[in-house]
Amino acid sequence: MAREGRSGGRRGRAAANAAEAQPRAAYIKRKIPPYEVLGDADLATIEDNAETILSEIGIDIKDDPETIEIFVKAGATADGERVRFPRGMCRNLIQATAPRQFTQHARNPANNVEIGGDNTVLVPAYGSPFVYSREEGRRYATIEDFRNFVKLAYMADSLHHSGGTICEPVDLPVNKRHFDMVYSHIKYSDKAFMGSVTHPDRAEDSVAMAKIVFGDDFVDQNCVLINLINANSPMTFDDTMLGSLKVYAKHNQAVMVSPFIVAGAMSPVTVAAVAAQSLAEGMVGMSLAQLVRPGAPVIYGNFVSSMSMQSGAPTFGSPEASLVINTGAALARRLGVPFRSAGGFTASKVPDAQAAYEAANTLQQGLLAGVNFMLHTAGWLEGGLAMGYEKFVMDCDQAAMMAVYANGVDMTENGQAMDALREVGPGQHFLGCSHTQANFKSAFYRSTIADNNSYEQWVEDGSLSAEDRAEKLYKQLLSDYVPPALDPEIDARLVEFMETRKASFPDSNIS
Repeated sequence: MAREGRSGGRRGRAAANAAEAQPRAAYIKRKIPPYEVLGDADLATIEDNAETILSEIGIDIKDDPETIEIFVKAGATADGERVRFPRGMCRNLIQATAPRQFTQHARNPANNVEIGGDNTVLVPAYGSPFVYSREEGRRYATIEDFRNFVKLAYMADSLHHSGGTICEPVDLPVNKRHFDMVYSHIKYSDKAFMGSVTHPDRAEDSVAMAKIVFGDDFVDQNCVLINLINANSPMTFDDTMLGSLKVYAKHNQAVMVSPFIVAGAMSPVTVAAVAAQSLAEGMVGMSLAQLVRPGAPVIYGNFVSSMSMQSGAPTFGSPEASLVINTGAALARRLGVPFRSAGGFTASKVPDAQAAYEAANTLQQGLLAGVNFMLHTAGWLEGGLAMGYEKFVMDCDQAAMMAVYANGVDMTENGQAMDALREVGPGQHFLGCSHTQANFKSAFYRSTIADNNSYEQWVEDGSLSAEDRAEKLYKQLLSDYVPPALDPEIDARLVEFMETRKASFPDSNIS
C-alpha cells in the first residue's frame, strides 16, 4: 500500500477514535488519596514555627497604612511597617469564615470548576514576557500570542481553565494591556479565567468587565474571578498586591495568596523552613481577605524553587521542591483551604529532555500531593521567562495522563475482567477475546505527542522529534479553532467599556 494510503488510514482511525472519545471533564475529581510525606506531629511543628514567625519576627507591610490599620484593629501590633500577629490570630480568622471549597463560575456553566476538596483544576502558565516556538525561536510576546494561547487552552480538554496573564503582550502599554488580556479570555474562551493584579485600579477594571458578562448581583454572590497575589518573600507584602487583594475580596472574588520563594535566596535552604515561612506569609494574606469580607474565597498557594549554589539561578523539578509542595498541600488541608502549587516547571530554554523530565516531576508530584489549583500546568519554559508553543501542547499531553491516573483503578466487574481470564485461559492471547474487543478503544491512554511506531515507520513518516510533532499539533489546533459564542450585546458593552477607560488616561510603559 502506498504511504499516502496508509497515512489516510491512520487519519481515519484517529478521527474514529476522537468521535468515540469520552466527553471532557470540567475538572479532575481525584479518586486516589493524597500522599503525605510528614505525619501530624511534624506538620504541627511547622505550623508552630509559622506562628513564631508571625508573632516574634513579623511581616513587613510596605506603603499600605490602611492594611496595617485593619490588622491592628483585629488584634495585631505594628512597629512602623512591621506587623506582628498574636499566635493563632491569622489561623482563627481563616478557619472562622474562609470556605473549604468553592465554585468558580465560567460564562459557559459546563466549564464551572470546583476548587478544593478532592478536585484538581489544571491551568496554563502565567506571566512570561517572552514566547518560544521552534519556527521563530525566542522573542517578546504580543497580544496575538496571548490570544493564541487562550485559544489553545480553550481547545485543550486536559486544561480546565483559561488562566490569567498567559504571556505579557509587550506590544501594548503596560497600564492598559490588562483590558485586552481580560477581554481575550472572555472573547476567545468560555472557560473560567483570572483577573489583573498589577494595580488596584486594574483589579477594579477586571471586576467591572466580569460584571458586564455575569451581572452585578451574580458577581457579588459568586466567584467568577481568581487572582494571583504574591508575597514579596521574605516576609513582606507591598501595597500593589495587597491593594488588588482588597479589591477582589471586597467583591467576593477569590484571591490566591502565594509566597514566591527561591530557597537559599528568599528563605533558608531547608524544606521545613521554607514550608513554615510560606505558611506564615500565606496566612497573612488570607486573613486579610477575611477581614475585608468574611467568607471571601481564598486559596493558599506556594511557588517554590531551589537555587543553584553554583550559579544562583533557580532550579526546577528538584526533589526538595517536591517535598515543599507535598508539605504545603498537607498544611492547607489542616488549615481548611484549597491549595495551589506545582506545574510544568523547567529551567530549560527549549522543549527538550530536561524540560520534559523537570515538568513531569513537578506535575506528578503535585497530583500526588493533592494540589487543587495547578497554575503553570502548560507552556512554562526558561524558569518562567518564556511561554512555549510546543511545550504547551506537550504539557497538555502530560495533563491528560494525570487525569487518567487520578481516576484510580477500575474495580468494577468490567475492570476486574474475570470473564476475559475465563474465556482465554492459560497459554493463549487476549487480542481477540470479547473483553478486549469491547474495551480496546478506551483501555489505554493515547498520547497526542509520543511516537510508538517501529523505527522504519518513524523514518518513513519523516523522522520527527517530539518537538516536531508538537509543532504540527499546535498549528493544527490554531487552524481548527472555532470561537465559542458570545452574546453580541455583551461583546459591544465590553468593547465600549474598554475604549472609554483607555481614553480616560494616557499610555504608560511604567508598571
